[in-house]
Amino acid sequence: MPARFANGSGAPMDKIIYLFEALSVANLGLAFVGVLAGIVIGALPGLSATMAVAVLVPFTFTMNPASGLIVLGAIYTGAIYGGSYSAILVNAPGTPSAIATTFDGFPMAKRGDGALAVSLATLASVIGGLVGALLLMFLAPPLATVALAFGPPEYFWLAVFGLTLISALSVGNLLKGLIGACFGLLLSMIGVAVIGADVRFTFGSQTLIGGIDIVAGLIGLYCIPVLIDLVATKDPHLKVASDSSGFRLAESFGILMRQKFNALRSAVIGTVVGILPGAGGSVASLVSYSEARRSAKNPENYGKGEPGGIIATEAANNATVGGGFIPTLVLGIPGTPPDAVILGALLVQGIKIGPQLFTSQGSIVYTFIFGLLIGTLLMLPIGLVVGRYAYKSIISIPKAALVPTIAFLTVIGSFAIHNNLHDSAVMLGLGVIGWFLNRAGFTPSPIVLGLVLGQIAEQGFVQAYLIGNAQQNVLGQFFGRPISLAIAAFAILTLFYPLIAKAIGARRARKSDVDQTVESRKADV
Repeated sequence: MPARFANGSGAPMDKIIYLFEALSVANLGLAFVGVLAGIVIGALPGLSATMAVAVLVPFTFTMNPASGLIVLGAIYTGAIYGGSYSAILVNAPGTPSAIATTFDGFPMAKRGDGALAVSLATLASVIGGLVGALLLMFLAPPLATVALAFGPPEYFWLAVFGLTLISALSVGNLLKGLIGACFGLLLSMIGVAVIGADVRFTFGSQTLIGGIDIVAGLIGLYCIPVLIDLVATKDPHLKVASDSSGFRLAESFGILMRQKFNALRSAVIGTVVGILPGAGGSVASLVSYSEARRSAKNPENYGKGEPGGIIATEAANNATVGGGFIPTLVLGIPGTPPDAVILGALLVQGIKIGPQLFTSQGSIVYTFIFGLLIGTLLMLPIGLVVGRYAYKSIISIPKAALVPTIAFLTVIGSFAIHNNLHDSAVMLGLGVIGWFLNRAGFTPSPIVLGLVLGQIAEQGFVQAYLIGNAQQNVLGQFFGRPISLAIAAFAILTLFYPLIAKAIGARRARKSDVDQTVESRKADV
């Protein structure tokens, strides 16, 4: 064996060898099966990518390390993308990273453009996955240093930034959006504290000691209100468009080409956010959605079935797959929960994690990265075929059969998280509360985001406060670090963005009125 291949130097000739190894029949078959299984699992609410990867990890121990990583990466990629199906078709995100996909995906499906929405989600997911994997290949060591610069204060401000983005998503209903986020923050504080182990807001209930599980809360707040509305109304759950049986690929490509900058920008945002441990696809998709809306020519269309919203969210959350592997492989710090499971599999296989991994065991790493790229490309034909039949099936199933099926999946999905009926009870309780809140004009997304980001914010704040108190410089911890100040500035800008945009719009309207008055007077003269 040549010396370069043995030490995995990552030279161009070596990378060609690793590419052909990833293209072997066995690895292609594993990537295909992994993507298909991930899509199916991700489309079912409650059966997350983490669960899929964790269940299948033991089966990879009999494979060689590269093949085992390829199948795990394919499942992970497919599951993140699969969450878009239920988000678009039944307004119930299959995974937390698909929360923002519901904003425009379900409105598109309701007006008969579900097939177009699924095709757009597929194309955007492939672009995001490719960008994330390519950046993983070429920029892993330098990008991993970004993660090292993030301490507790940065994570606190990052969570605050994520919460303030709700204001940009709640134009016209800002107060209710912020109230919903605060309610989500209160839900995140139930149970044992992240630091200090204080028991809070359990009211003597053993069920609430473990807190509100994020997946159970997501299923309850999104799925149960939809089910209640389906039962309460006679109207069809989705419109049947005359061309709903097709892929609508030509139209999807045309929209994507017009939104190419949005897709690439969102993929880069997703990769960068994926590098930050604990942030994940839900934060990445929200940041990308907010940025897409801010820079759009017609931001008022977002939330009403705007294709750019789907492109932004799906490109971002799939890019976090490659981004999350950067700190996992280079620093041994998992970027997302599925990365933590895969990291465990690497350690069991005897692979030493660290910057030297790309040289000492380059054959494994680069074969895996090429396998991740291949799995992402396979997601295009598999996703289009599965999405086509998923849409046709959803619109053709009568509500009398659809509602019990989804209800069964929600109960099973929430139970399967910890094999605990308490999670199912919490899910149902939050679902009923969510339905009443929906009737009062409170959407579930700010509540879920508050629940997701609350623990990140609390942990970052308490840790930063303790460190600052020990150094007798608490304010310096929060306001004396360049990255913290930058994130805080973005948070302030985002919080007041609706007011700024409204003021700018009013000023332009006044200027237009003045110009029209001047022109009319000139015409009279």
